[in-house]
Amino acid sequence: MDDRGGGGGGGSFVAVRRIPQGLDRGGACHSTSAEVVAGSTAWLGKGLSCVCAQGGENDARPSFDLTTAQEECLERLQNRLDAAYDSSIPVHQEALRALWNAAFPGQELHGLISDQWKEMGWQGKDPSTDFRGGGFISLENLLYFARNFPKSFQSLLWKQEGDRALWEYPFAVAGVNITFMLIQILDLEAVKPRTLVGATFLKFLAVNESAFDLLYCIAFKLMDQQWLAMRASYMDFNAVMKATRRELERELLQEDIKRLEDLPSYCLLSQ
Repeated sequence: MDDRGGGGGGGSFVAVRRIPQGLDRGGACHSTSAEVVAGSTAWLGKGLSCVCAQGGENDARPSFDLTTAQEECLERLQNRLDAAYDSSIPVHQEALRALWNAAFPGQELHGLISDQWKEMGWQGKDPSTDFRGGGFISLENLLYFARNFPKSFQSLLWKQEGDRALWEYPFAVAGVNITFMLIQILDLEAVKPRTLVGATFLKFLAVNESAFDLLYCIAFKLMDQQWLAMRASYMDFNAVMKATRRELERELLQEDIKRLEDLPSYCLLSQ
């Protein structure tokens, strides 16, 4: 496998299928888990089932009251989370083509199912099989990143910064896992947030409806920074995600953070 997108030659990687956690919007209780999609190298799926677990299903957690604006923003974001990627929907097809054009400007895409996608770090020639881990929002996250922070997006895609490992993480599949991780950190599948981090995030969301997408970009750059700092290779992805999660939670809970742009890691997007 080369060190650019991680998609070719080193065995297939796996994504995760999102399983609702805790108290869902209908009031039923579920345990937190990550179901691994079949593949020969299970580091991404196994890593997230460990990274995102938050205790037993009977753990008591507080609930935070929301303003009307926060409730409405949370509902709209949850509707986005519920949308699966559907390759028969023209809007979804166009979003996937737009992602290709943003990642590889001037390079013709031969089809929505093509071996070309492996260059971006998808498991195979059909990216839709990987979106099952994060739904359509994971595609939206990547597209938002590519359009709003193209320099950082390209730097991560081509692994341009730092002293890289011989065996790098596959860019696109790692992106799906970051979407999944954020959903777990922010407790977004609950009726109301039951963590201080989740409640804090909704304050940002109420003033910026793109807050989840922006936090995704920050988290991706932070993950890569942790990757380089830890001199990680693909077998270390679980440890890198744990470190990323801890740092992201720490920054979100700092008292002087009034908006996501105030996060210390936000500056990574300008590098």
